[in-house]
Formats: sequence, structure tokens, C-alpha cells
Amino acid sequence: MEIIIQILILFIVVNNILKLSFWKWWQAAILGLMAAIFIIGMQQYAITQSKTQLHDYLANRRILQDVAVFITVEAAIYFAFCFAAMKNLFGKKKKRWMLRPLYWYPGLLLFPALFYILTQSIFSFPGVDFKRITYSLAISVFLLLPAAAYGIKRLFPEKEFRLEVHFLVSIFVAILGLLTTVNGEVTYAAVQEPFNLKALGLSLAIFIFTFVAGYAGSKIHWIIRHKKGKRTHVTKGEV
Repeated sequence: MEIIIQILILFIVVNNILKLSFWKWWQAAILGLMAAIFIIGMQQYAITQSKTQLHDYLANRRILQDVAVFITVEAAIYFAFCFAAMKNLFGKKKKRWMLRPLYWYPGLLLFPALFYILTQSIFSFPGVDFKRITYSLAISVFLLLPAAAYGIKRLFPEKEFRLEVHFLVSIFVAILGLLTTVNGEVTYAAVQEPFNLKALGLSLAIFIFTFVAGYAGSKIHWIIRHKKGKRTHVTKGEV
């Protein structure tokens, strides 16, 4: 069960980075600073947690149902942003007061995800000073959030493509959140492991592979379509 929730948290972070790719770099940096301050502020609470407490939280049906509601609401906000931004790109201008709140929504699920990452980091490095772990994670988040968002924006400058990916990842997060949190049970129980880096790496590798494959397929499709359009235009001109 925990490994599925870890995958869910991974994609929540990825989805938040995709949303930040629509912001300016300094805006993403401000959110990164807020996330870093949040991590530092939660240190005293995180060090009082234990693996047993976290396991009990994840097994609590009422808590999981509340989490499922939050995941669904945030996914709905992301869906609305994708549709509104896509219409705005293709000429159907939306009023600013309708688009701005969706644009500025930072993704609040990022913060509980960061708290979970902080606790798992503390569990994974026994004997290391808590402050060192906390400040290292805070600095990493402060640097990586805006850097990853800027990197995605530079690598994939087409807004419509990033909106499509953001929409698809939001669907995946919503479905995975419902499947793993509605009743706290899964049909096939996962192997209980404290922090499976191999499984998380494999999930990230699959995501990157499908992301690149979809991007390459989209590029090839548009190149072929553009060439066909040129041929049609030349043929009509000759006639």
C-alpha cells in the first residue's frame, strides 16, 4: 500500500512542476522558497513521527477518504485550468478574473507530499543530524522546483503540448488517488517496504519514456501534416 502512495506522491510533485512551467521563473522561485520554509517549519513535527504512526495514518479509512476528496478537488482545478488555457490559446479569450485564479493556484497537495518526503528522508538516514537532513532537503526543493519547471519550459516550449501532458497527469493522479485512498485496500497487496527507490525510479523512467515517446510522435505527426499541407497548397496553385 505504501509503495502505491509513494508513486502517487511522486506524480503529485511532477504534476506541480508541470503547472509551474506556465509561470515565470521568479514566480516559481517564490513557490520554491515557500516550500523550503514549509519544510524547515515542519522539522519539529516531523522528528516526532514514527513509522508506526505514519502507517496508522495511511491505514485510517476516514483520513484516506478526506485525502481522496482533496486529490479530486485539486485535479478538477487543474482540469479547469487546462480547458480554460487551451481555449485562450486558440482564440476563445476568457475573462481574466476567470483564468487568473486557476493560473495562480500553486497546487496545495505539494506541501503534504513534501512533509511525507521529509519524514521518509529522516527514516532513511538514521544517525544523521535532523537539521542537516531538513536544510539539505529545503535547499534542494528551493533549487529544483524552479529549475525543473524552467527546464520543462525550455525543452517543450509549446504551451498546448504541456497543457495536454498536465491534463493527462492530472487524470492519472485523480484515478490513482481514488484507487489507493477510498477504502484503504487494494486487490493485490504490494510488498511492504519502507522506501523503495528502485520502484520509484522505475515509475519515473516509465513516465519519462512515455512522455518522450508521445512528444516525438506528436512532432512527427505535425511534420507529416505540414508537408501534406504544403503539397496540397502547391497542387492547388498549379491548378
